[in-house]
Amino acid sequence: MTNPSPLTGVRVLDLSRVLSGPYAGRALADLGADVVKVESPDGDLTQIWGEVRAGRSGFYFQQNAGKRSVGVDLKVDGASDLVVRLAAQSDIVIENFRPGVADRLGIGWPNLSAQNAGLIMLSISGYGQDDLPAARGAFAPIIHAASGLIWRQSIRDRMPPMDPMLSIADLLAGLHGLIAILAALHLRRSTGLGQHIDMAMLDAMLATDEYTHHYLDGSPLAKLGGLVWQASDGPILIAADQRHTWLRLSAAHGLSDECPPDTSTEQKIAARGRVIAGWISMQERSKIHSALAVADLFSTDVVTPECAIEGAIEQRGIVANVAAGDGGTRRVLELPYRFSGAASQVRGSAPALAQHNAEVLHDWLAIENEEIFELTHRGILIEPSGDEPTKTPTATSAGSATHRSGLRHGSSE
Repeated sequence: MTNPSPLTGVRVLDLSRVLSGPYAGRALADLGADVVKVESPDGDLTQIWGEVRAGRSGFYFQQNAGKRSVGVDLKVDGASDLVVRLAAQSDIVIENFRPGVADRLGIGWPNLSAQNAGLIMLSISGYGQDDLPAARGAFAPIIHAASGLIWRQSIRDRMPPMDPMLSIADLLAGLHGLIAILAALHLRRSTGLGQHIDMAMLDAMLATDEYTHHYLDGSPLAKLGGLVWQASDGPILIAADQRHTWLRLSAAHGLSDECPPDTSTEQKIAARGRVIAGWISMQERSKIHSALAVADLFSTDVVTPECAIEGAIEQRGIVANVAAGDGGTRRVLELPYRFSGAASQVRGSAPALAQHNAEVLHDWLAIENEEIFELTHRGILIEPSGDEPTKTPTATSAGSATHRSGLRHGSSE
């Protein structure tokens, strides 16, 4: 018996681009929803990021796998009307325009909810829907700076301020938006009414920052987190600050700083750091990890992203192979939802721009070919590109054979 997908039958209209909204839409697609991405003539900005195969970049492919694409030029008269019709048949709409833009286009919450009382709409922005009249635009680095993350990291690292190489704010906004969507779906079962979710990236960053309590309480900022040390054959990370590491190692392995009684605290800290560094540097990482485990300290090698992914593929089967559109396959990371009796999986290739115009309009609106031709002739619908992928087969896992059933490598999740 095939396990059901949790969101089978749910329709999602994804008006978003780049990462925060598309990431939430990708998760809904993996969970079984029919996600339709509405794209402009220029396509998603992310089509220029990463390796391009069959007209789709690596970045775009990862965030939009399993979706269908309808190309709509919202600058053309009548285009907004088509989006409103699609939203009227949707359970969920995702958008990340600047505040006020969707309303000006006629596809904001007031108009869409008037046509569909049960609609759930996720609006992601940098600073919230009430950020008017300025309606500031924001990508993740802007919010990293505005939330204090970059400043705090520079203080801890004693380095000039620098943006992290990860779009944390986008991903957190998408994940919190996903939680809110699922909560709204549950609430709709009892009320019959939808919700407008105002998700600010800045709010998401601050709400997910475990250091926030220091600022709320006015207490000193604790320098927690792991420290990296150099073993004889490469770097390791110990998940403890130097003070805790010293206490554990001195008790378990007899490390001594050999400082006289009148040594200052600063001198002791520096001396102990040198002792730890010297003790670690004289041994291979495998031996260090065993010794740290005896001291009840958690540690791991500092590895490259390639090693991390390949190791996770081997152990957990986290990658699926899907049609790339050029006759080959492309690897896509699975999202980490594992159920005992339900299916979550990459549902297919990322779409080419406007690839599913006719298919979606037939399915959702029962539009016949004559009207599709007219919408295309008027410039409302974008004509599909010539490099559409072949029919995408069911995605296959690069991991265990039991991957799709929710049981991987014999462990019940």
